[in-house]
Amino acid sequence: MKKYVPFRMWKVSLLLDKKSLVVTIGFLFLMLLIMIISLGIGQMNISPLNVLKVIFGTGSSMEELVVFSFRMPRILLAVVAGAALAISGAILQGIIRNPLASPDIIGITGGAAFTTVGFLALFSDRSNTLTVSIHWLPLASFIGAVCMGFLVYALAWKKGGITPIRLVLIGIGLAAAMQAFTTMMMILGPVFTASRANIWITGSVNGTNWNEIAIIVPWILLLTIITFVYARRLNMQELGEELAVNAGQKVQKDRFVLLFLSTALAGGAVAFAGGIGFVGLMAPHIARKLVGSSFGALLPVSALMGGIIVLIADLIARVAFAPLELPAGVLTSAIGAPYFIYLMYKSRNM
Repeated sequence: MKKYVPFRMWKVSLLLDKKSLVVTIGFLFLMLLIMIISLGIGQMNISPLNVLKVIFGTGSSMEELVVFSFRMPRILLAVVAGAALAISGAILQGIIRNPLASPDIIGITGGAAFTTVGFLALFSDRSNTLTVSIHWLPLASFIGAVCMGFLVYALAWKKGGITPIRLVLIGIGLAAAMQAFTTMMMILGPVFTASRANIWITGSVNGTNWNEIAIIVPWILLLTIITFVYARRLNMQELGEELAVNAGQKVQKDRFVLLFLSTALAGGAVAFAGGIGFVGLMAPHIARKLVGSSFGALLPVSALMGGIIVLIADLIARVAFAPLELPAGVLTSAIGAPYFIYLMYKSRNM
């Protein structure tokens, strides 16, 4: 019992693994450090000390404008979107018990991107102005993600359950189909939709504003809290369907809820950050190496790791090729594609 720390608050009582707690706190501080560094780097460089002064309200007016108006929204979106994609990937890997599962690999982000682009094309007038509120955009992305998630699940179903490689292959095929449909929507829609759609397909946090942050943060926060409540059910499913059923768990119902949460998280992230590739694949794997497979520790570490990956990718894409600015998804895909091939090779006998 020495490896656990008791935690009690009101009617909540938990046993926290010391190693997982240390890793979580360490990554939290690392993420905050990267955020401060990223807030200070750009065409106008600001020292970390001055960034802290701005945050606490004692900085200059020019530095305050740069930090809060231009850089803070995109950095917060990078953290939230990366965390959402990472948690979504961890859920999928848990319910499918397949290390290759992630929202972008099996087509969930592709479905979300298609409906997002369709929303922009269908609800825009000739002056390229949206005829409905932008607040409906997450719902459109969410519908696309959910429909694609359940379509992949249904097509991969065989007697006795789901074959992991079958699900991945079907997901890759449907992801390619969604990419084709998205391209068609770009061609048929207004001209401005094509340029915005290219950003969504690749994945970028550039141009984020506080209105978007006000929409996505409550959405992702609520879904994350619900997911943490369901973490113990994920642990049971890791043991296999038969053992979970014998332990009294309603496997199919829990899978439905967990898949719903996974697709909702991915859909919300894609609605504003686009299809940032391979974050949902890499972050849970790195977290699993550090804290093991228990989802009580795996989910928060995966969320922090996902936020850090997108933060670093956005920082490099913004600074390394200045004045040209690349989408963050270019860098995550450049790292994630070889990682996916490596995992495919390791899973060749599954």
